[in-house]
Amino acid sequence: MNAASYPLILEPREFSLPAAEGVLVVDLCKPETYAEAHLPGAVHLDYAALTLSRPPVGGLLPGDTELSRVLSAIGLTPDKHVVAYDDEGGGKASRLLWTLDVLGHSRISLLDGGYRAWTEAALPLEREPVIAAVSEYRAISGEDARADRDYILGRLGSPDFALVDARTPEEYSGKNRRAERGGHIPGAVNFNWVNAMDPEREMRLKPRDELAENFAALGVTQDKEVVAYCHTHHRSSHTYIVLKSLGIERLRGYPGSWSDWGNDPSSPIEV
Repeated sequence: MNAASYPLILEPREFSLPAAEGVLVVDLCKPETYAEAHLPGAVHLDYAALTLSRPPVGGLLPGDTELSRVLSAIGLTPDKHVVAYDDEGGGKASRLLWTLDVLGHSRISLLDGGYRAWTEAALPLEREPVIAAVSEYRAISGEDARADRDYILGRLGSPDFALVDARTPEEYSGKNRRAERGGHIPGAVNFNWVNAMDPEREMRLKPRDELAENFAALGVTQDKEVVAYCHTHHRSSHTYIVLKSLGIERLRGYPGSWSDWGNDPSSPIEV
């Protein structure tokens, strides 16, 4: 399979190594994992570089200048297809892919099951760190793939609008309160992000039909605009990529997520 035909969700055995010209493999594993072993040719990216904190709000999107610096440092260019993976279920890798979606960089793939699935399949690894050829990537943020608090407030109650809360049921109900207030955004449905993964298959995604059926049962269908959120848009970045793979076209992620909404006393909540 060549890079031009890589799907959004890329099965490890479908990924040919060495990577084709025009492919950038990005490792978002823990630094110690990368130092021990990583996919051949993979450059390492620290997850923290993709987020901005303004306490008590975390998980915000850095500005274009900072994103330009971060993405240039890993050698990204507009023509490259990014294959991202991590060692924690895909949340960190998906945050990178969501960020690229915000920038209009549409050539992206999530390695299904990430590092765990790759190693379980006994596929090639290397130990030497990869030094990226620094590029001059120019990040220009768009609005189509992200939502903020005001945007969501303006859409609440619309029949063609759905909110997916990717946190645990305890966070969703307010039993586990990680912000000034607990609960969820009014009308949001709860889909714990880990429920998309199959622990029997090294945390690969569950079958597409099963996932589509699960979301449809919650009222999340292709005819609606969907916003995914969690606490800082880490877990919900994974949900965003899952929904994108299911064909949801009007799709946004909420940077800041509940750390923003739950710490604003004027935002309506449900428990």
